[in-house]
Amino acid sequence: MNLNIRSRQQNTYDAIVVGTGISGGWAAKELTEKGLKTLVLERGRMVKHVEDYPTMNLEPWELPNADRLSAEEMKDYPVQRRTNYTIKPSTKHWWPKDTEHPYTETKRFDWIRGYHVGGRSIMWGRQSYRLSDLDFEANAKEGIAVDWPIRYRDLEPWYDYIESYIGVSGQAEGLPQLPDGKFLPPMEMNCLEKHVKQKIAEHFDGRLMTIGRTANITQPHNGRSKCHYRNLCMRGCPFGGYFSSNASTLPAAERTGNMTLRPNSIVTEVIYDAQKQKASGVRILDAESGLTEEFYARIVFLNASALGSTWIMLNSTSDRFPNGLGNDSGELGHNLMDHHFKVGASGEYDGFEDMYYSGRRPNGIYIPRFRNIKEQRSDYLRGFGYQGGAGRQGWTSAVAELGVGKELKQAITTPGAWRMGMTAFGECLPYHENKVELTSDKLDKHGLPTFIIDCEFKENELNMRKDMKDSAVEMLEASGLKNVAAFDNIGGPGLGIHEMGTARMGRDRKTSVLNKWNQIHTVPNVFCTDGAAMTSSACQNPSLTYMALTARAANHAVKEMKKQNL
Repeated sequence: MNLNIRSRQQNTYDAIVVGTGISGGWAAKELTEKGLKTLVLERGRMVKHVEDYPTMNLEPWELPNADRLSAEEMKDYPVQRRTNYTIKPSTKHWWPKDTEHPYTETKRFDWIRGYHVGGRSIMWGRQSYRLSDLDFEANAKEGIAVDWPIRYRDLEPWYDYIESYIGVSGQAEGLPQLPDGKFLPPMEMNCLEKHVKQKIAEHFDGRLMTIGRTANITQPHNGRSKCHYRNLCMRGCPFGGYFSSNASTLPAAERTGNMTLRPNSIVTEVIYDAQKQKASGVRILDAESGLTEEFYARIVFLNASALGSTWIMLNSTSDRFPNGLGNDSGELGHNLMDHHFKVGASGEYDGFEDMYYSGRRPNGIYIPRFRNIKEQRSDYLRGFGYQGGAGRQGWTSAVAELGVGKELKQAITTPGAWRMGMTAFGECLPYHENKVELTSDKLDKHGLPTFIIDCEFKENELNMRKDMKDSAVEMLEASGLKNVAAFDNIGGPGLGIHEMGTARMGRDRKTSVLNKWNQIHTVPNVFCTDGAAMTSSACQNPSLTYMALTARAANHAVKEMKKQNL
């Protein structure tokens, strides 16, 4: 008995954070800096900044098979081989094998995951945009799903706080639908992008092209070196030129002396104390030993990714919550969203033959949403924005073909024609029937239940895509590009890697899982601040919002703990 008491004391902390990605790193930083002894649990292996980036400096010729996996290796990635930008020899160590972590697709869903310390913060696209009240108010105004319990004014100071810390380069534009932030100097557009920007402004009222707002820093910032324009970000940056948990928030948490980081710790459930009507801690499965262990804390932050956190809640059943922790509303697992994209246009431009650019800018252009802002279209709700860029073509194909001699030298020193493309990212409405549920009929490599995922884009998104495609064509043609070709390869949800919803915020515990502070309505010492919390998706990249929600919730949690309310 004394041994059990001693063990519980050793495993007790002020706070537990589950996950080390974009939001988990922020939860760890904020809670430890506020003085809480914090246990940070990561289901995957340890990844140390710089030390564990094995391909960060490899040249193309140092990678096997021109950075392509063999047919035999691809058998382990039946989902991820649908895309061409994840599974490569240069990055495959970041992506878990689909065969080891299976799930059931009622309809196509491309679930792209990262199971290691830092999570997808190492591989994210770094585009960092604020949501506006156009987004926070949309559900209420249109009678869609439920109302967000917060507005832009609630997050504005936290957006400021996050941007000031992580470093976001960008250009202020004064648009109400895309609020400006605390920006580092913007990256520069090339000559064709500047030309298209000018032509869009001349031909289209209400449309604007700007440089992307990216978490690549353009000057030294918070002890990190500026971006070197290598465009090898997904391999891990030894300079800390972009924000990741590994380069930024986790080291900050470690410096406090208040963080205990435990990798290879799969949280299988939150332990619920029915007498206190609170969570007492979490139960884990050690990924290396296969043993289970329990850890205890006054507060728990779930930051395991949208579907990861929802998996934990659905798997946390008890007499009080037979259908998952905090699931009185029945909404847990529902309202799954992702941005739909891979639609737009590209074309060629005659001119600027004497112009070029240096480096490999890890950023592109952005055209903010311009639809359904003042006047509502009749064929679809919400809107979309474009990402893309321009460049000169030709020389890289010669390198890929491994030519030799005079022909190769001429090819790599004589760039081809200018081209520009733009790809739209559109909002997906929160549909109750887009859902995940657990099944024990198919288990993962650890013997744990897996998801059945039933999610699709519907009529509103399909109607929007027609406009996304046509608008890209008209902007490029109006800018003088020729041979403009449209494309539309919708695929399935998931590939945007912006999965959201399934534990949404709301004003009423009868229709939502989380309150305005990201607390589970009926288990107030459990917070969820990752993509699961999103009540709607907007069309902007969402990671900046996850970070702002996390810092805000952590601040609230500590205040409530001091008041003895948690």
